[in-house]
Amino acid sequence: MAMISETAAPVGPFYDDLHTKYIVTLGDKLDSPSSYEGAVTEHLRVSGVYWSLAALALLRNEDEVDDLMGLTKPIQAATEGTEKNKIRSAIVDWVFQCFDARVGGFGGNCSGENPHDAHLLYTLSALQILAISDSLDDERLDKDAVANYVSSLQNEDGSFSGDEWGEIDTRFTYIAFSCLALLKRLPLPDWSSNSTQVVSEEKPIIDTCKAVKYIMSCRNFDGGFGCVPGAESHAGQVFTCVGALSIAQSLHLLEDADLLSWWLAERQCDSGGLNGRPEKQADVCYSWWILSALSILGRVDWINTGKLGQFILNCQDDEDGGIADRPMDMPDVYHTFFGLCGLSLIGQLEKIGSKEGRNYRQIDPVFALPTDVVTRLGLKAQVISNGGVDVEKRLQLHSILAI
Repeated sequence: MAMISETAAPVGPFYDDLHTKYIVTLGDKLDSPSSYEGAVTEHLRVSGVYWSLAALALLRNEDEVDDLMGLTKPIQAATEGTEKNKIRSAIVDWVFQCFDARVGGFGGNCSGENPHDAHLLYTLSALQILAISDSLDDERLDKDAVANYVSSLQNEDGSFSGDEWGEIDTRFTYIAFSCLALLKRLPLPDWSSNSTQVVSEEKPIIDTCKAVKYIMSCRNFDGGFGCVPGAESHAGQVFTCVGALSIAQSLHLLEDADLLSWWLAERQCDSGGLNGRPEKQADVCYSWWILSALSILGRVDWINTGKLGQFILNCQDDEDGGIADRPMDMPDVYHTFFGLCGLSLIGQLEKIGSKEGRNYRQIDPVFALPTDVVTRLGLKAQVISNGGVDVEKRLQLHSILAI
């Protein structure tokens, strides 16, 4: 297949200082009693904090993130108009307040000292925050309890539910694998024979082989993946399935990676942005869902990266900072994080940083954490070297499967 990537630097400014201010002041704005946005996002605040921290972590080093956000230490509220001398507790301390000791997972927020009900989504976000802050060995983290919580949500067919109420989605398989990998509790499958047993002297905490087989049962004729078997292919589900296979060192099961990569490449619209499925508008968040999958598959150059980079820059708010889903819309931290991830995965964030004299950090396409954090934690996944081409430097810490 002819490669269509265009790597010329996008035209247009990058609003580093505005984005930093937007991220740093967002928490205090959402905490305001009069904030509508704060009220409607209260239930997912742990994930919102992860998106904020991870976004800022791409633009600033660890010490600067801690100083600006109060990651491991209390800081004064950053927003003008807040209560004078108001001190906000360290984010890490607040995360532990969201731990639901009844089941062993993390909720999306807490009311005083009472955590919300645990869910896999917020459990991963909590662990990612602790990973960024180098707090996974904090004595307050009951790793066995969290691992057992993840294990308790695996179903007989290998799938995972998001919580005790039973919703099933391939997202939750990726999340379960990520949680256990961060906790160093993930048993890897043994594909060297027909055995379905994992390599372990003890009973594994989850059946990884069965989970991987469930993922493969969700693959469609077009090469994509759905949330359950028979569901429509969707770019978000493609990332979670490819990411789960990567963490489980099982990418060899994608016997026709070209078909999947072609489906992903077809998601690029005339605007340069990417959509999640056919006939939908481009959305900045798919700069992550699609590029991360293409990066793992070794095929980022199957899309026009120059046009994508310009689309992301066009979605910036040049007055208040942040990145929106598409040009002229209101920014939010979800799209800000994934927009920055997109610029990182096509190498444009690094080029912008070099031009501006800043040393921006890179994002890992598997774990959605800065690559230096992934290296520090010793996290290992699997990526594909397409046609024997050398994988980019950020991926060389993972196992490389040559196809």
